[in-house]
Amino acid sequence: MSIQAIEDTKVKAFPTPAKPAEVIAFTAKVRRRFDPAAITGKLASTLVPPAVVIVVMLVIWQIACSSPNASLPPPSQVWNEAYDLIAHPFFDYGPQDIGLAWRVLISLQRVAIGFGLAAIVGVALGALVGQSIWAMRGLDPVFQILRTVPPLAWLPLSLAAFRDSSPSAIFVIFITSIWPVIINTAVGVRNIPEDYRNVARILRLNQLEFFVKIMVPAAAPYIFTGLRIGIGLSWLAIVAAEMLTGGVGIGFFIWDAWNSSRLPDIIVALAYIGVTGFCLDRLVAAVGAFVTRGTTAK
Repeated sequence: MSIQAIEDTKVKAFPTPAKPAEVIAFTAKVRRRFDPAAITGKLASTLVPPAVVIVVMLVIWQIACSSPNASLPPPSQVWNEAYDLIAHPFFDYGPQDIGLAWRVLISLQRVAIGFGLAAIVGVALGALVGQSIWAMRGLDPVFQILRTVPPLAWLPLSLAAFRDSSPSAIFVIFITSIWPVIINTAVGVRNIPEDYRNVARILRLNQLEFFVKIMVPAAAPYIFTGLRIGIGLSWLAIVAAEMLTGGVGIGFFIWDAWNSSRLPDIIVALAYIGVTGFCLDRLVAAVGAFVTRGTTAK
């Protein structure tokens, strides 16, 4: 038998082991298999606990407010008297007679403008402050003082300056939400590793290139933490401002329902506000997790 024949026989009898790359690829394919049981279990572990808590809270609320002397309506009364607001959120019967979903969208438009301006200005100003230790020491006390001013305290000044309710509400959103963005961005810039700055010097990056390629990616977890705090404050500010400035937003609806003694409508509106605020927070958190590859705190 020739040497080649012997080698062929060895190959057939003892096949060559799979290469590591092939094993890894096969393992990856196995891990990517669709597993309905695992997905169902994950959804159940995520949705069932809050659903149980909500049901328990509704039962306690129903029991506590079912007596004739109760000052608040029980859930059953809210469902009966505010059914149209719950089942038909997009009805439109005129300028002042629209569904709660339209009112929330109108409020969100103002939040988008005010918070968008606060995000742009806050990140830029925070980046400038964070690069100077003297600017940080001088301006940080000012920022800490201004951020504690309640949103509605700014409303008289904004009405005096703009003489119109809509820009005044947008300014209240801006001035309320900008401080956490500035402070967190400045802290993030201060914590950029010195090695990153040395690389920028070696590459001779200008200020704009350093800001875009080094500063923003390195400080992104801090920036998005500030943005999450800011979007929550923005939603709080617009609801409070609309109660006093009027219009067709969700805040004005609550104030108008209070003046008309429609407590079930107020409760439904509060549910809309809470769900919308939760969705805004989750949206900013999702964008932050995508940009920072999951390093932003959830």
